[in-house]
Amino acid sequence: MKRLAIASAACGLLLFSGQALAADALTVADALKDVQINGLLSAGYNYNFNEPHTRAINLRPFNDTHDSISLELAQLVFHKDAVEAGEAGFRLDLNFGYTVPKAIHSTGAASSDDFDIRQAYISYMAPVGSGLRLDFGKFVTDHGLEVIEGYEDWNLNYSRSFLFYFSIPFTHIGLRATYAVNDKLTLSGAVVNGWDNVKDNNTSKSAHIMAAITPSEGTAVSLKYMVGAEQADSNNNLRHLFNANVSKQMGNLTLKADYVYGTEESVPGIGDATWTGLAGYARYAVSEKFAINARAEVFSDDDGARTGTAQDLWELTLTPEYAVNDNLLIRAEYRHDDSNNDVFDKDGALSDTQDTIGLNAIYHF
Repeated sequence: MKRLAIASAACGLLLFSGQALAADALTVADALKDVQINGLLSAGYNYNFNEPHTRAINLRPFNDTHDSISLELAQLVFHKDAVEAGEAGFRLDLNFGYTVPKAIHSTGAASSDDFDIRQAYISYMAPVGSGLRLDFGKFVTDHGLEVIEGYEDWNLNYSRSFLFYFSIPFTHIGLRATYAVNDKLTLSGAVVNGWDNVKDNNTSKSAHIMAAITPSEGTAVSLKYMVGAEQADSNNNLRHLFNANVSKQMGNLTLKADYVYGTEESVPGIGDATWTGLAGYARYAVSEKFAINARAEVFSDDDGARTGTAQDLWELTLTPEYAVNDNLLIRAEYRHDDSNNDVFDKDGALSDTQDTIGLNAIYHF
């Protein structure tokens, strides 16, 4: 009888456990049913005709190694969008790779160079007018025309511009509010720790405002301004950043421009500093699968506050691309860099020019 009782109890326990597990699985499934999962893989190869002994491609925090095949980025994105008033959502971008995560790793984050949480924020659509979107956490900066590549967006060129690398921040942690006034004007503002800081390096916060304007179909303009004390342990010496972006679609031809003006007070070892830059982009879609992309830019860092050397830089880049299918993109690239200072490694010495070629494959879903 005891054995029968024990067996009955065991069966009951197993049945209860099975029901509990099934209920838990159902709860998890219900929680995840509206969560979307996307991803991106990027691999590439770069060759520097300077053939530097350091194997460096100078002034390129991304794609920075000569004659090396690299897994640049493996990304998984989990997100649930908040669209209607009262809805809540989130976004979590997990980045792993040997180029991108290392370069954008925010100060104060974990010690691994190869892993980075690119974005992690909670969203809420407040019932204000047409809907006030609030994002709280870590998010990619709104500044600049180029992006840290993800499943939903990548740049016209394989390599990034000097403006992207040196004139603007990569990410922020803070609170951002976005409001669509109408179909032609969207306003955004944010209060953040600063430039690329997970933990604030002082007790002052930085502020950002943006106006995204669509004056006509195929034309987009965005005006952005950011101000804050960015130096460690100092709430003085403000850094100001103004950024303007314009894009125009004309049939198979797309034209874009990116302008940056930045200043900072009393930069250690330098004093008051200013940096400016302008980049122009052109894309011509030869067919549905093949396109040619080009970029030309100038970047002035006369005080050396952004690149570490007082210099004026310019570059030209040509990037043909071929879309194999809806998920796979292949692109090649030639780029010429030029400085009025000897800053590029060449055969154990320094040169004022650098020429590179690259090959990149992107799979996205």
